[in-house]
Amino acid sequence: MRVLPLVRRWGPRRWALIAAALALIAALLMAFGLSGGDTGDGAFRPRFPQQGLVTNEFAYWHPNRAHVRHSPDWTMTSGSLFGRDGAGWTGVPDGDGPDARSATGTDSAVFRLASRRRDFGRTTVRLRLRVQRMVTTGRTPSRRYDGVHIWLRFHSEQETYAVSVARRDGEVAVKRKTRGGTSNGGTYVTLAHARAPAPMGSWYPVSTSAGTLADGRVRLTLDLAGRRVLDVVDDEPGELARPGAVGIRGDNTEFLFAGFVAWGGR
Repeated sequence: MRVLPLVRRWGPRRWALIAAALALIAALLMAFGLSGGDTGDGAFRPRFPQQGLVTNEFAYWHPNRAHVRHSPDWTMTSGSLFGRDGAGWTGVPDGDGPDARSATGTDSAVFRLASRRRDFGRTTVRLRLRVQRMVTTGRTPSRRYDGVHIWLRFHSEQETYAVSVARRDGEVAVKRKTRGGTSNGGTYVTLAHARAPAPMGSWYPVSTSAGTLADGRVRLTLDLAGRRVLDVVDDEPGELARPGAVGIRGDNTEFLFAGFVAWGGR
């Protein structure tokens, strides 16, 4: 008995049903923030749902618990990440530990978000940022460095570059963090800083980059609203000469970010 290939046995109506089902699956993945952010040009462009939880710290610390929400793009050691009108959002920051759906709290007063991809060496990160407000909680008092910070070459929370793009004190800064010390197991060194207060409640573009020079040093830049505000070379990058992840840190700040894109290369 000769068996015909399936493609010959299925008629146009069945193929149309399959196509419709695949389209529905793609739409659902997009709606729930489950579609990956990698694109054909090698750029990392995570997408966000119109509303709903993308992931949170509960998923990181309890990966096998029921109803946890994992993201193909992000890991989160503290806080909650939501979609809001197609942008990433901290939710209303508080100091309460979230459950699987962040219904009991967000813990986003301490917001720590890193990409799953870790091949970002010569990297530019661009996004649009809207700082809604600064807050405090019972366990997170006001500090001058509260705000939004971009991670470059993130290896861990003890080893990364942190570019402060919006702070309570109106400063911006580029810092190197290395292992060993009193800041969550690490030590910060400020490489450059400047006065550049962030507009509250308005969208504005942010661009920051890291690139290794021929002599092994690392050049880091920060542009706000199209203006170069920081440009510094790190003479002692150590392990941060290697590629890592990108990410966003928030302290006592409610904010949204959209149009996130990172180009990476060694």
